[in-house]
Formats: sequence, structure tokens, C-alpha cells
Amino acid sequence: MTFSVPADAYDRFMGRYSAQLTTQMADLAGVEAGQRVLDVGCGPGALTAELVRRVGAEAVAAVDPSEQFVAAARERHPGVDVRHSAAEGLPFPDATFDAALAQLVVHFMADPVRGLGQMARVTRTGGAVAACVWDHAGEQTPLALFWRAAGELFPDAEGESGLAGSSEGHLGELFAQAGLSEIQETALPVRIEHPSFEDWWDPFTLGVGPAGSFYAQQDADMQRRLRERCRELFPPPFTLSARAWAARGVA
Repeated sequence: MTFSVPADAYDRFMGRYSAQLTTQMADLAGVEAGQRVLDVGCGPGALTAELVRRVGAEAVAAVDPSEQFVAAARERHPGVDVRHSAAEGLPFPDATFDAALAQLVVHFMADPVRGLGQMARVTRTGGAVAACVWDHAGEQTPLALFWRAAGELFPDAEGESGLAGSSEGHLGELFAQAGLSEIQETALPVRIEHPSFEDWWDPFTLGVGPAGSFYAQQDADMQRRLRERCRELFPPPFTLSARAWAARGVA
């Protein structure tokens, strides 16, 4: 999937949650000073910022298939080598990086095994490849209540539970199919307190990702019904706990 929305829309929709994953992801991959690292599917650059903090902008490269996100990442992170590319065809020579990371990306890859294989290809022998995906199958995500309400009102709503890596153990299976070794799996926790229901809900109206696209396709009456059912499912104090399945492998 390519996100054709402004970077600030993505920030409002998912950036506030993904920001809590960045340190955990960098720790999982063992990113430290002196390394050269790659952020695959960087979006507007949440994980990129953490990588820059650890190794410096000149040692970070990033790719994303969205031209708007590439432009935003370049503006936000001067000195980082940001390129327009999908994960399945990374524009770097073999063994370029000490680590390659993909945060909340694998489930949107057209071919997850090929994408992870490309990450392994551009990582030196013995280097780390790490990725994480929301636990959509277990409904432990910032989007779970939305899809639960959608499923009640629209029986044919597919949601995101069937996407690659979204169930426990599947990300590790994909890593193995991509040829990675010494695979370790874990869960990364996220907790957000929303000041109001609207703070959680409003970003769904911005058209970001599968949930935003689903909302945009409904007529005004169904949008209203979906909103009100979400309000019933998400009572105060609007505290949201989520987790992402994560895996680390060795190239």
C-alpha cells in the first residue's frame, strides 16, 4: 500500500502511536553509534528520527513508496539519504548496512517475503533485520475498536486482521521464509491516554490507511453510525493499550 495523504495527516492518525515504538525497535535491532542503518517504509520519519539520534544523519538511509512521505522525511531529517522506493526493490548494493528496520510496514508490502529478503540482502552478514506489525489479529491495536464497530455495522468489512505479520508467530515465519537466521520474536507495548473521544476519532476521518479509506467510502449516515458505535465502545477515560508483534533476525 502507498499512502497518498499529507505527512501531518499520518502523524495525527498513527504517528502518535508509532513514536512509542521507535526506541523499542532500535533496541531490538541493536542500533548503536558507528553503524550504518536503513529505515524501510520510513513514512514521515518517526523511526528515522531515533536512528539519527543514535548514529547520526550521515549514517542513516530511508526509503518509502509514498512521494509525499519521502518529501516530508527529507525536510525533517536533513543529511539522511531518503529515497523513493518500495521494500521489494531496495536501491542499494548488497551488504551496505549493519541493520535494516521496518516499523509497521511488513503488512503493507506487496510481497512481504521478498521485502524482508531485500532487507537481508542489503544488510551485511551477521547484521540485524528487525520489523514490527500491530497485533491486528488479537485486536491489540489503536484501530481495534474502529474495526470492531465496522464489523458490527458492515458484515463484509475485512479489517486488517488477515494482513501479513498481524498474528502471533507469523512475522517470525516470514523472516524464516526470507532466509534470516537466529530469529527472535517479542511484543512491543504501547499505551496512550486520549483527552477525549474526539482526539482518538477525528484522525480516522483523514483518509489514512485501510481504516481511513473504509470510512471515506461510506455515506454520511453510515459515517455517523460508525462514529457513534465507536463512541459506545470507547468510553472514558479513553486510555488505549496496544502491542506490536516484533521479530529480529540475522542476515
